[in-house]
Amino acid sequence: MKKIVTAEGSGNPGLQQKSTLHRRDFLRYSGYAGVAVAGASLISIAGCQDKDDNDGVDFGTGDFAILNYAYALEQLEAAFYQQVIASPYAGMSALEKGLLTDVRDHEIAHREFFKAALGANAIQDLEVDFSSINFSSRDSVLNAAKSFEDLGVSAYNGAGRYFVDANYLLLAGKIVSVEARHAAYIRDLLSNGSFADSSVIDGNGLDTSRKPRDVIAIANAYIVTELNANTLPA
Repeated sequence: MKKIVTAEGSGNPGLQQKSTLHRRDFLRYSGYAGVAVAGASLISIAGCQDKDDNDGVDFGTGDFAILNYAYALEQLEAAFYQQVIASPYAGMSALEKGLLTDVRDHEIAHREFFKAALGANAIQDLEVDFSSINFSSRDSVLNAAKSFEDLGVSAYNGAGRYFVDANYLLLAGKIVSVEARHAAYIRDLLSNGSFADSSVIDGNGLDTSRKPRDVIAIANAYIVTELNANTLPA
């Protein structure tokens, strides 16, 4: 049974809070220079509704829900690669360790970007469980990494359509391109030339896309904290 953890910073049950977030602050925290943002007004986005413990962590609604959804996935990926580098698998070459360290640092940067930009409205730190992964085995680690990266790419591909504010879509596009680079690298470590095979690219040359609730259902295999995906698009 999953451990049920409620979101941090919750107030009175049943009250819906609102937050404001400067576009310029959101972009500054991301570290992606050169992104033009139209207008200097505040963005008002719906905050998380507090829920009973049995409902788990609520992502909120609208753009806010999608941002928290991305934050949850980045937490998962960052935690995974931190473990990979903390306990390198047997036979990890210096080149592999260097490049996987780069991947770890990218995922940490993504995670911290969402956490800092969303501030008090971000969901809590999630508890993860990687007990099904043998971190001493190269095959186990790289196959898990492949699954995480492919899932991440499909998640961003599927979530972009739900953003109301186009600036968030632009940022998501910058992040998913990095995730796709990671996926290609990991895939070629496992099998050279598999970076864009038919398991992820269809006959029209388009990458896999998954809807948020489908992604959460897959990611839940590694997330202990109970998540309430009811406000995410089905």
